[in-house]
Amino acid sequence: MKRQLLFLFLMMLPLVASAHDFEVHYDDGVTIYYNYGKYEATVEVTNRNSSTNSYKGNVVIPEEVKVPYMDRTCKVTSIGSGAFQDCSGLTSVSIPNSVTSIGSGAFENCSGLTSITIPNSVTSIGEGAFFDCFGLTSVTIGNSVTSIGGYAFCQCYSLTSVIIPNSVTSIGECAFAGCFGLTSVTIGNGVTSIGDNAFYSCSKLQKVIVSDIAAWCGIKFGGWYANPLIYAKHLYSDENTEIKDLVIPKNVTSIGEWAFNGPDIPTIVSLIENPFTITGKTSSWSPFTLNTFNNATLYVPTGTINKYKATNGWKDFVHIVEGIPSGINVVEKTKNNKTTIYDLNGVRQLEAKKGINIVNGKKVVVK
Repeated sequence: MKRQLLFLFLMMLPLVASAHDFEVHYDDGVTIYYNYGKYEATVEVTNRNSSTNSYKGNVVIPEEVKVPYMDRTCKVTSIGSGAFQDCSGLTSVSIPNSVTSIGSGAFENCSGLTSITIPNSVTSIGEGAFFDCFGLTSVTIGNSVTSIGGYAFCQCYSLTSVIIPNSVTSIGECAFAGCFGLTSVTIGNGVTSIGDNAFYSCSKLQKVIVSDIAAWCGIKFGGWYANPLIYAKHLYSDENTEIKDLVIPKNVTSIGEWAFNGPDIPTIVSLIENPFTITGKTSSWSPFTLNTFNNATLYVPTGTINKYKATNGWKDFVHIVEGIPSGINVVEKTKNNKTTIYDLNGVRQLEAKKGINIVNGKKVVVK
């Protein structure tokens, strides 16, 4: 992708309305501009007008605002498109728990903004919301956000790490493109799609932390630069330990393009009893590297080897063996009350953890 696409995005953002419905002057000297919301007794934060945006310093957005000349109090539920756009003098902003959405380009080019906390009330982050906030070093994304729009954090090149919570289901195109200071990304287990070029030019990305391999397998990747594993030197589990032996749970129903096409994996244990089609090794979109297809040992459930050898994609593995290799005792997560799991200190666990577990009185090692 050429950089021209990033600049073209700026031209595609909607024009900001040229007027606001009312303004409120606060004791700290800050004036906040508002528009009436889509629903009764709600308002959204907006800007002064399309050519002059005067927000600077520290801005604290209240949960409620009393409308001047009216005996009425409204709840602040959104930050409108372009509300703080080009406010280079803005150094911090406090977003209240009443806000549910952040509009497109809301904080675009706020170069003085160094950190942002998106509260748990917010459910969506609009396209280009923090585009080109190159001073942004810290982002906390609330655990109710379900979608991160395209270009949302594009060219925030001071960011070094990002944690995407389990609530997020989709990451838009170029969402973190140009974040070349990014070294670590944590992907929540709710993500089902990652857009084209989502991590384009994240050249320093070294660590991708995944909390649920099953969820990761099912992600639909939008293209070559969507998958952070292309840049990551290692695939990490939630314990930050390099995964050399990949175990795919039996309940996985799909494996997305480029799902593990980053590191070469020497051992893969598939617990899937009825293999589904995956993209083969001759495709540029295959879920595993060519070296993994050619050199890894794929272990499959006893009695299923012929199924795997007859299923597109899986049959491209050169080395397919039935059973589970020695040294890898697999325990799947279970809520079966008849299964008892303890750690080595005798503390009962809800599920087996990585390392040594006592399962139904027997020592089991979970890789």
